[in-house]
Amino acid sequence: MRRVHVVVRGGVQGVGYRYTLRLVADEAGATGWVRNRRDGTVEAEVEGTPGQVDEVLAWMAEGPPGSRVESATVTDASPSGSRAFEVLPTA
Repeated sequence: MRRVHVVVRGGVQGVGYRYTLRLVADEAGATGWVRNRRDGTVEAEVEGTPGQVDEVLAWMAEGPPGSRVESATVTDASPSGSRAFEVLPTA
């Protein structure tokens, strides 16, 4: 299993990024969470097989229609064994 922590910068709030990411993660079979941050970024942790995580990361680099992803900073994290993908409140 692989888990990554991601911070996405750009025009990524108010465009359905978090809810579409949840759908993408569910389709890929990945787990984790996503939330908006007060600084205008979106933060997420994605866990699954390397292929599942890569599939979600590829989508995150593009985002949904109407978004403008400037960068996505990815760092490795310790797998937690999460069982679902959740949209969390703003942090």
